[in-house]
Amino acid sequence: MSQAVSRTPAALARRDLSARQAIVAACTAMAATIGLDLMDGHLGVLFSISFVLIAVTVPLAVDIRALLPAGVMPPALLIGSLLLVSMLVPSAIRVDGLATDAGTIARLIAAVIDHGMTLVVGHGLALGVIALRVLSDPDRQPQPFA
Repeated sequence: MSQAVSRTPAALARRDLSARQAIVAACTAMAATIGLDLMDGHLGVLFSISFVLIAVTVPLAVDIRALLPAGVMPPALLIGSLLLVSMLVPSAIRVDGLATDAGTIARLIAAVIDHGMTLVVGHGLALGVIALRVLSDPDRQPQPFA
């Protein structure tokens, strides 16, 4: 007779990623997404949706002790991604009112402003996931009121 073996929380915790692994995975996923999204020549909805999904996935994948880098990562990931796109493929950043001969920094600022709501949604959801993980941590000790 076979028994069903359930995984203990300790066994599941061994599968959590370190902060470095999660950030490398997020950067790799973002680079792949940008590559796919640039097939039509400009950044679009795929970039925005993928950014939000990556920003939410990282706090879910890391160890509970590595949540700080996961909370700081979304703005850095968005700005870094848009900086690379504005340096390597400047024509991919299309913002209304942006001059065609705008420089890298101008394109970066315009792109960050254009994707501002994407950043707010992705970072807000990531912070919400972090708060839920901290509150649901079984090892968390209740703090007495002083």
